Amino acid sequence: MSVIDRVRPAHSRLKAIRRDIHAHPELAFKEHRTAAVVVKELEAAGIEVHQGIGGTGVVGVIRAGRSLCAIGLRADMDALSITERNTFEHRSTHAGCMHACGHDGHTTMLLGAAQVLAEHKGFDGTVYLIFQPAEEGEGGGRVMIEDGLFERFPMESVFGMHNWPGIPAGQFAVHAGPVMASADRFDIRILGTGAHAAMPHLGADPVAAGAALVQAIQTIVSRTLDPADAAVVSVTQFHAGEAYNVIPDRAELSGTVRAFSEFVQQRIEQRLGELCVGIGEAFGVRVEFEYRRGYPPTINTPSEAALCVETAASLAGADKVDTTARPSMGAEDFSYFLQRKPGAYVWIGNGPGEGGCMLHNPNYDFNDEILPVGVAYWVELVKRLLPAGA
Repeated sequence: MSVIDRVRPAHSRLKAIRRDIHAHPELAFKEHRTAAVVVKELEAAGIEVHQGIGGTGVVGVIRAGRSLCAIGLRADMDALSITERNTFEHRSTHAGCMHACGHDGHTTMLLGAAQVLAEHKGFDGTVYLIFQPAEEGEGGGRVMIEDGLFERFPMESVFGMHNWPGIPAGQFAVHAGPVMASADRFDIRILGTGAHAAMPHLGADPVAAGAALVQAIQTIVSRTLDPADAAVVSVTQFHAGEAYNVIPDRAELSGTVRAFSEFVQQRIEQRLGELCVGIGEAFGVRVEFEYRRGYPPTINTPSEAALCVETAASLAGADKVDTTARPSMGAEDFSYFLQRKPGAYVWIGNGPGEGGCMLHNPNYDFNDEILPVGVAYWVELVKRLLPAGA
């Protein structure tokens, strides 16, 4: 019996779990109900459970055979601050909060794999099932690591999976290298001298300086970076003034930086600082610049990515595994795991992305039809990483 055939009888139950989690979304570090669902399902399968790691994180432990080898499989649990527009029965019951990124599905797929692995074993070693809080911007992966994840649960490698609208349902994309970008933020305060709008020569205009700075920032990628280095620098906020006839004394700009390497991040940060100094001098204003590192880039290690390709191909067929997909400029805190351990983060197709079902959209919903495929992927990956009788 194939792994997918073994999973299919549990499909209805998995769908019910997924929809229950979807109906009760919880934000970062508040995933108490979701964590309780995870604990209940793991304990029902006879799996050793550890709670409260990184706040609301949960780790299940499954051991088989005698090997000392160990791997980690990770799923995220948190939802987003979005008001759901769907009207189906399992829509969010919490106003202003919804599972718009499919973490309900990720959690359910790993729970399904946990049940199969606990019942049938078929591997030699230890599997750590990592149910992570706070992926959506709050760095729950980093917090779990700081709380001793890898010391308490020593593993040689770690793996993640995310549903991806736009890829046909049940197909895969695997990258041998960068998968997702970094997500840094910057804030710029321009301090000038206010004046009457009819007498601009008596002030130092921070709005004019800010406008020039926004224009200059657009040259960072096109004129500072190697054209082969992908990056995005976006000014997303510009706040200044309160009246029509007053030149304000300050302006504030904010934005985000996306890149696939530490070198590019450093170069962009350096150039932003230089532009702030130059614009300040040119316009006679004082410019304060703050740059904050966010999620690092998510970069797969090639050998682990190759194994994921083999695993996905064994389930979906080699022609259904895309190894040439472009990385995303979105960010993912699984990157913290991959900074510490070899591993790979793959995309599983969620189906067409048209009609408002893209990620972080109020009309999005996880595709329940891919639950068995995701479960089978995890189970098959474990068998390949921890082969019985090896």
